[in-house]
Amino acid sequence: MGLVPIFLFQTQGFTISAMSDSEIPDIEQLLSAAVSPLGFELLGLELNLSRGSGLVRLYIDHPERPITVEDCAQASHEISAALDLHDPIPGKYRLEVSSPGLDRPLFKPAHFQRFVGSRIKLSTLLPIGGRRRFAGVLEVADEDGIELNLDTTKERLSYSMIEKARLVPDFAKPAKPGS
Repeated sequence: MGLVPIFLFQTQGFTISAMSDSEIPDIEQLLSAAVSPLGFELLGLELNLSRGSGLVRLYIDHPERPITVEDCAQASHEISAALDLHDPIPGKYRLEVSSPGLDRPLFKPAHFQRFVGSRIKLSTLLPIGGRRRFAGVLEVADEDGIELNLDTTKERLSYSMIEKARLVPDFAKPAKPGS
C-alpha cells in the first residue's frame, strides 16, 4: 500500500475523575458498537484522563480503504452521541477520532500478528535492562507476546509489558529503473 493521509477530527466534550482499568473494556465495547454500523473497526482507544481536562483518542480503520476526514467526522458524530447517552466518562474531556496513519498504533495481539516482519517502536511499562524504549523488526507475534530483533540482540516481551507500540513507516525511495 502506498502513502495514505492521516486525518484527525476533534470535538470538545465534558472534569474527569479516575477510572479503573476494568471500565476501559466497557467503553471500548460501547464505542466499537457505535462505529461498526458505519463499516469501521475500532482499532484502539487511548485515555489520558486528568483533573480539569482529558483526552479520549480513538483510532478507526476500514477493511477495504483508507480512512478519510469525512469518515472521522461521521464516526465522531456517532461516538459523541453514544458517549452523551451512556456517559461512561465523568468530567471534561476532548474527543479525537483519527485514522491509524502511517505510524499505525498496535493495540491487540492480532495487530502485532498482522505486521510480523515490519519495523516497530515501542515503550514498556517498566524498564527492561535499564531501558523502556525499543525499536526493531517484529519477528514473532503469538498469543503470549512478541519477539523483537534489535539488530544485535533479540528481546521477548509479553503483551502486558508493552505500554505503547507503533509501526515505523518506511520512507525509502524505490530504486530507479535500470539502476
